[in-house]
Amino acid sequence: MPITPEQESLLTLCAVRHNDSLLDWSLLARACQTTAGLDALLGGEVPEDSAVAMRCLPILRGALTVGLDDARARARHEIEAAESAGAELVTVLDRHYPDNLRLVPNLPPFLFHRGPLLPRDARSVAVVGTRNASADGLKRAARMARGLVDNDVAVFSGLAKGVDAAAHQATLDAGGRTVAVMGTGIAAPIYPAENRPLARRILDADGALVSQFWPSSPPARWTFPRRNVVTSGATLGSIVIEASSTSGAKMQARIAAEHGKQVFLLRSLAAVQPWAQAMLQEGRAVEVGELDDVLRRLATPERIQQASEQRIQLALAVQ
Repeated sequence: MPITPEQESLLTLCAVRHNDSLLDWSLLARACQTTAGLDALLGGEVPEDSAVAMRCLPILRGALTVGLDDARARARHEIEAAESAGAELVTVLDRHYPDNLRLVPNLPPFLFHRGPLLPRDARSVAVVGTRNASADGLKRAARMARGLVDNDVAVFSGLAKGVDAAAHQATLDAGGRTVAVMGTGIAAPIYPAENRPLARRILDADGALVSQFWPSSPPARWTFPRRNVVTSGATLGSIVIEASSTSGAKMQARIAAEHGKQVFLLRSLAAVQPWAQAMLQEGRAVEVGELDDVLRRLATPERIQQASEQRIQLALAVQ
């Protein structure tokens, strides 16, 4: 996994710790869309006018004053862990960073992945839901995944028990493309352990495992909500199959709406969950009863790539 000096510099900034404070990773991702933005940060300037930028500026300058040796050592350690796991790196500096994800404001600065990330992933949908799914919920997840495969749509999910696993498995059974967004580092043991065979099957089918965390990161309470940002951001929309008011899938629906993505709530879900009914009434989600309700609202890959290129050009113009 050859790493460019620019990629290493970006990861070094992600590893900065000064007076027990860290730089905001989403700020770094927004600022480092170009090498000019990266150079500005390495020079002690934050090319963004925001409250987050003002908070991070003294952290950045303090770290630069004492030197970045510790941060660089941490970055290199994590790169070595990823290499040992057979993972690759993509950052916001790279043109092949996922187009959909580049368009959200809280994008991660980097992704480590096993298995390829493909241009066709731009036409993708997340199929998500509760870990404690009913038998009917599992069947609905599988049916939706198969329909997406039949229409050449990549299926993303979170490699969790329940709906996520059903969506991944049905996609593979139908010969489709699936990407698992992990709540752990790419070099950490697969979590949950019962889905390790599923992860291997995804890789054997030329799918991908993706992580926005340091490669050695274990599972933690905070990593799974953060994982929802990528599952939403990397796709055109999220289909919520079954989810209670405390489910992470409900959080994904909220995040997807904040991202301006399509939020699809199954009719069976909307019939029983007040939070789903509220999203529909507020116009933040669409009720779906069949696959065509989803397909006709998906943007084309060409439109997505154009928007991604415009974001890069905007970053160049600002700098």
